[in-house]
Amino acid sequence: MPRQALFAGLVFDEFDHPLGVSLIGKDPAYIINDAGFNRFVPAEQIDLVVLNEMKKLIQGNEGFLSEQAAKMIGAEDPFSKAMIQTQLKNIDKQFEALFEVGIPEDLRAYLGMIGFKVIVNYHGEVLEVRQAGAVDGRSEGEGDQ
Repeated sequence: MPRQALFAGLVFDEFDHPLGVSLIGKDPAYIINDAGFNRFVPAEQIDLVVLNEMKKLIQGNEGFLSEQAAKMIGAEDPFSKAMIQTQLKNIDKQFEALFEVGIPEDLRAYLGMIGFKVIVNYHGEVLEVRQAGAVDGRSEGEGDQ
């Protein structure tokens, strides 16, 4: 079981209201305000859907992503790239570790600033995961005539 809600501050209801976070015993939960009635949805239920969406984006692009990550950290040698690529291919293990340590607050804030958002209905079902930079589905400059 996760120790904390991974995407606290990034999960919203259908009316664009941010969901609160609380604990039910030791288990984290998102709180959905349903016309004054608070619904507590286990954080794991929402977080796993979001992580699986991220996994879909990574799969098949491990080589490119590892190359770009190596460039970003200034470690462009073949060993660093291979290590990063291996980590990306074993992303499920990384997710398990993420549930233990969580996503740092400053990284969640950054994700929010660049447009990352999770939309859920009042049952806690994920309706949409808005990825950073993919606001309207158009390429930059497209349709600007």
